[in-house]
Amino acid sequence: MFDDRSPIYLQIAEQIKNDIVTGALAEDEQVMSTNQYAAFYRINPATAAKGFAQLVDDGVLYKKRGIGMFVAPNARDLLRTGRRDSFFADVVDPMIREAKAIGIPLKDILQHIRSWGGD
Repeated sequence: MFDDRSPIYLQIAEQIKNDIVTGALAEDEQVMSTNQYAAFYRINPATAAKGFAQLVDDGVLYKKRGIGMFVAPNARDLLRTGRRDSFFADVVDPMIREAKAIGIPLKDILQHIRSWGGD
């Protein structure tokens, strides 16, 4: 499940974010405890805790003292907005710059996208 491209705690946070974005985890749903997560994936509990802490800092999870961690009420919208912004900045904007550099008109790009079933 984990790879060597980034720290495990960041991969944990990303996996939980993906589960929220896809709807596998719903708002106010309890997530596995850090100890359960660590045991399931055979990692250090401190590593799991660091990933969860990152999500709390980002406003994606919240703690209920003595009960556990839960998905924040606006987490899905928050994550989708962030990913949308990143998508444009990391994918669309560089694509448009490259298209301009090599002389592809915007209308050709839009036509190509529509041929994939876009609106």
